[in-house]
Amino acid sequence: MLVLRNATVIDGTGADPRPKTHVVIEGDSIRKLGSETPRADDSRDIDLSGLTLLPGLIDAHAHLGLVYPLAAEGDPGLISPAEIAALTFENCNLCLDAGFTTVRDMCGVDGGLVRAIESGAVRGPRVFPSGPAIVQTGGHGHVSGPFCFQECHLAIPGLVQLTAICDGPDAVRLQARTNFRRGATQLKAFISGGVVSTTDRLEDTQLTVEELKAAVFEARARETYVSGHAHNVRSIRNGLEAGLECFEHGTQLDEATAQAMATAGAALDPTLAVTRLMATHWKEWGMQEFVVPRIRDCEAQMTQAVRIAEAAGVLLGSGSDLLGPKQNRRGLEIVLKAAILGAMRAIQCATQGNAKIMHQDHKLGTLGAGKLADCIAVDGDPLATPALLDDPARIVLVIKGGEVVKNLMPDRSERPAPAPARREAAAAVR
Repeated sequence: MLVLRNATVIDGTGADPRPKTHVVIEGDSIRKLGSETPRADDSRDIDLSGLTLLPGLIDAHAHLGLVYPLAAEGDPGLISPAEIAALTFENCNLCLDAGFTTVRDMCGVDGGLVRAIESGAVRGPRVFPSGPAIVQTGGHGHVSGPFCFQECHLAIPGLVQLTAICDGPDAVRLQARTNFRRGATQLKAFISGGVVSTTDRLEDTQLTVEELKAAVFEARARETYVSGHAHNVRSIRNGLEAGLECFEHGTQLDEATAQAMATAGAALDPTLAVTRLMATHWKEWGMQEFVVPRIRDCEAQMTQAVRIAEAAGVLLGSGSDLLGPKQNRRGLEIVLKAAILGAMRAIQCATQGNAKIMHQDHKLGTLGAGKLADCIAVDGDPLATPALLDDPARIVLVIKGGEVVKNLMPDRSERPAPAPARREAAAAVR
C-alpha cells in the first residue's frame, strides 16, 4: 500500500482544490481519498506537503513514433528502424517525465509499442494507438512528392507507419481491419487538407462520406470510434454524417457546426501547441517557409474555435500533436489553453475531457476511489502558474498504475508509516 499525504488535490473534475488531502493506493488503483489520516502499518508514505497532486495528464493527440523526416522531399530511408525505435523510446521516457501517463497516439505507432511498454522492456506511458491514418490519394498525409514515380513511405509493422492510402470503402474497410489486427484502439482518418500540405488546401474535404462510414462500421464492430483530422466545417459536417465521434484541430469551426457537434455528442481535440512550435521552429521541423503564415493564422483561428466549442458545450480534449525526436513540450498545450479558458478548465480538458473522448473515463482522468492510480505531484500551484505543467523539472512525482515511475523528492519520500504505538498515543491525546 502507498499513501500520499498532505497534498493539495486537483481531482480533474473541475472542482475546487482540496488542501491537506491523503490518497491511499492499493495495487494499481486508488482505494480512498480524503482528509482523514489513513491508518496502515504496512504502508509506504510519501509526504506531499506544499505540492499539488493531479491526475496523470493525458495527451489525446500524440505521435511518439514520428521521429523521421516527414517533408515531401525528405527520405524516410535515411534513418534506420533501429534509430526510429531508439528515438521513439526516448519520446516515451520524455512523456512520462513530463507527467503524461497516458497518450492517444493519433497515427504512427501500433500495438507493438504497447506490448513493449506493458512488458516492461520500455519505460513509457499507457498508449492507445490508432495505427496508420486512413488517407486518400493526393490528400493530407500522402507525403510522397506529386511527381514521384513510386510511392516512398515508411511502413514497419510493429513499430511505425504514418498513413495508409485508401480509395473507396472497400480499401478503407481493409485498412481498418488491418489496423485493429495490429493493436489499434481507435481509428483516425484525414478528412480535410492540412496546415503543412503542399498539394491541398486547408479548405479541402477529403474521403467521401461512404468511405468514412466504412471506417465507422468497422470501429463500432470493435466497440470503439473514429476521429477525423478536420480543419474546415464542411469536413466536420461530412464526419458527423458518417458517425465520427471526435474531430482533431477544428481550426475553422463556426457556431452552427459547433452546435451540430454538441447535439451529436461529438468532441473536439484542439492542438494549439504544434502550431505555436511550428511557427517558431519550422526550419528544424523540416517545413517549407511558405507554410509559416498559414501556421500562424491557424493558431489564431483555433483559439477562436476553442471559445466557440466551449460556448456550445462541445466536449473538449487536449492534444499536443508534437512531431520529431525529443518531444519535450507536451505541457505547452495546457498552458496555451489556460490562456483561453483558464487554468482549471485547461487541466480538466487534459484529464477528464480526454478520458471521456477515449472512452476511458471509468478508470482514467480523475482522482477517486476505484480509479487507476495515475497521478502526478507538481512543485507549485498550476492554477496560479500554468507554465509549471510545461516544465518537467517541476513535475516531481509521477505514479502510473500505482507504480512510482519518477521521483525527484528523495529527501522526504518513501517514509515508513508511523508506528502503531505512536498513533494510538496520538489518538488518546485527541
